[in-house]
Formats: sequence, C-alpha cells, structure tokens
Amino acid sequence: MTLPLQHDDGARKLARAAYETLEPLHVIAYFSPHLTEITKSAGLNWKAGYVGARGGPLGATPDAVVTSCFFNFSPAVISAGWDGAVAHGLSAVMELREQAVDKSVREALGASIDDPEIAKVAAGLRQIAQAQSYVGRPLASAWSSVAWPEQPHLALWHATSVLREWRGDAHIAVLTQAGLEPLEALVFHEATHPDPTVRKRGMGRAASMRTRGWSEDEWASTADRLATRGILTSADGKETLTAAGGELYDAIELATDDAAVWRDAEGATELLERVRPYVKKVIDAGILPGTGKN
Repeated sequence: MTLPLQHDDGARKLARAAYETLEPLHVIAYFSPHLTEITKSAGLNWKAGYVGARGGPLGATPDAVVTSCFFNFSPAVISAGWDGAVAHGLSAVMELREQAVDKSVREALGASIDDPEIAKVAAGLRQIAQAQSYVGRPLASAWSSVAWPEQPHLALWHATSVLREWRGDAHIAVLTQAGLEPLEALVFHEATHPDPTVRKRGMGRAASMRTRGWSEDEWASTADRLATRGILTSADGKETLTAAGGELYDAIELATDDAAVWRDAEGATELLERVRPYVKKVIDAGILPGTGKN
C-alpha cells in the first residue's frame, strides 16, 4: 500500500528552510565552550552533561528509553552519561545547560540581546510548537512539558529545541521504516552523497565515532553491511553513497520534511525571515563546527 502524500512542494520547501534556519541556534547548546567549562566545574564529564541536558526532560526513566530516543548513539555512551546525570540530578544538569546557553547566546547577540523583536519571534515559534500533536514523539513531548524560560533569548532557544526534537522524532521514525539500525543510519548519514549539490550536515567519521561511542571495527563492519545491500561503497576509510543510496537519502529527507510542523503554521515564512538575523549572529560568533573559530 502506498500512503498518500500530505504535503506539496511548497510545504516541503518551508519545512527544509525552517530546519536550515533554526538548527544553528539550537545546537549552540552542544558546542558552547561554556558548557564544557560549567559541567567540568560541577564534576561532570561530557557524557553526563550532554545526555543529561538533552534527555533530562524525560525524567528518571531507564537508560534504554533514552538510548531509543537518541537513536544513533552507542548504548554504552548513553548508559554511562545517563547514570552520571541522574546521580548529579537531572534538573541540576539542565540548569547547567541553561547557564551555558545563556552565556553563549548573550555573547553571540551582543547589543541585540535586548531587542524587543526577540520576544515576539519566540512567542511566534512557541505558538507553532504548542499547536502540535506530540503523539509518537517521546523526546519532543518531554521537551514540550518543560517550563518555558522567561528571558526572551532563552525562550527563543527553547522554542527551537522543542521544534527540533519534534522533527528529530519524526526522522527516527523514517529511518526505522527505511530499515536502518542506529549505527547504520550514522554511517549512511556521514557518507558522501553522489550529487555534490546536495547539502548534508555531518560531523565527519572521526567525530561521529568519538561522540557517539562506536569503534573503528564497528563502523567498518557496518559500512561493509551497507555496501552488501548496495547502499554505499567503502574504500580507504571513506564511504560514498551509491546511486541507490543517494535516492534513499533523498527519500528519507523528503519524508522527514513531510512530517514537519510547518504545513499549517500561519505566518511561518515571515517568522523565519524575522529570526534569521539572530541566527546569523550565532553563526558569526564562530563556535559552531565549520564556522572558523570552533
């Protein structure tokens, strides 16, 4: 059975624009140099800081639940990070993350931090987020239940986080439907697309293995398995999607865009235009990967 498409090309284009626009603002939390400094001062390693800050809204759930929500991380990384975060206190870890976000966003926005427009844009994104159904989206649902920060720049960041995890939960569902296991999805994502015009966000093989907790042998065997399925080729430590793999990648991204929140969001195009100047300041701050100062 072929499921009917629920989106048109215009809606997909809007969903993709929203993802490209908001993602840099959201991930400042994970690349903030202040996060490393603050978590270390609290006696936490990066695993507990990252896993606890992002998964904290789930509450004191078993680490297996967090692993399923994070998807492409090694269960060992999540288990160790979650145990450390729970021992420290999930609320306390989330407060540390908020301190880091506060510092980094303030530094990035500079004098614009007091711009009244920030509160208006944050309110618009919040309205879109709160209008959604969270059925089948565990991590986004947890994030949607967290109290919204009062400070406008933190409310803006929080809104991007709720919307990002909403998309992320949908993306995991699409990857699962495509038959990709967690490490398979990671290797697949980091492989070079056969079409050089396709923009792909990635950290690279080495950084992906280090942060997600997979070994060289695990990565290589997974790449071989995907090569056997005709999805990619692997040679000299470099993976490249085949034509079939490229088509699968495009289909996964398209299905993820179809599952975005933007189709019926009134005034979304204008709202994204209004938030872009602040996102540009975050990018220009140079702490995100590929921006020159990180």
